[in-house]
Amino acid sequence: MADLQNKLEKVVNEMPAFPNSVTRIMQLTSDIDCSPKDIVDVIDHDPVMTMNILKLVNSAYFGLSRKIISIKQGVVFIGVNTIKQLALTVATIGRLPKETSAGLNMNDFLLHSLGTATISRLLGQRLEVSPLEVSGYFVAGLLHDFGKVVFAQFMPTEFEKAMQRAEMDGISLYEAEKLEIGADHAQIGGMLGEKWQLPPNLVICIQDHHSAEAESSAAQMCDCVIAANLIIKQKGFGNAGNPVVENLPNRTSERFGMDRDELSDALGDIDDDLDKARLFLRL
Repeated sequence: MADLQNKLEKVVNEMPAFPNSVTRIMQLTSDIDCSPKDIVDVIDHDPVMTMNILKLVNSAYFGLSRKIISIKQGVVFIGVNTIKQLALTVATIGRLPKETSAGLNMNDFLLHSLGTATISRLLGQRLEVSPLEVSGYFVAGLLHDFGKVVFAQFMPTEFEKAMQRAEMDGISLYEAEKLEIGADHAQIGGMLGEKWQLPPNLVICIQDHHSAEAESSAAQMCDCVIAANLIIKQKGFGNAGNPVVENLPNRTSERFGMDRDELSDALGDIDDDLDKARLFLRL
């Protein structure tokens, strides 16, 4: 067990760090008294992030009537919470390798993550989560499977065997990971979240997105991610290597008062929301 823990810590430490600007944005936005100007100032000092955010803001999806040339302008036209969400998404994509030798298609993985993030945010809104907090639900959905990236990049042989075993045996990937590696992507994803100094509730959500047993301060966010993950798998939007679409856990089903299929239907037509998620593939 100690050898496994040491190995997991070693591979987590090999992952690139989150940009300081993103860590600062998350710190700022955890404060309800945070000024939009403070967030703008942080982004303005990261030219690559600024360029990518402006590229997205000026895309056809937002359909703005004028060209936005600064982050400050972007805040005025689409809001600070959307700008924060774009910043965190751009930073996350920047941590993804272009390809791995484990057989995990990174474009499909990114689509799955973006789709989960999108539906997690919609479910948070359904639960009347505040605009300030609901962007955290998006980020939790975006990062929930990032442990798979660690495995695919630094333990490719073991991870490929886990994906093959999940497919052949018809079991969930996280179960196959435990059999082949001794740990699952939720566990190592939580370790990565701690390394990246993510807010505690985000770390809890990443660790618990395949478990809805223990109550925690992040239980509601986690239930949104759990449900979003299953709904987006059912829709076939992207692919993160897990062949099984489970039913909602009891706690998650009770929170929404419906099962997986009913909840998916209750969301209505979300094609426009998912089309927006596809924009990030162009970065």
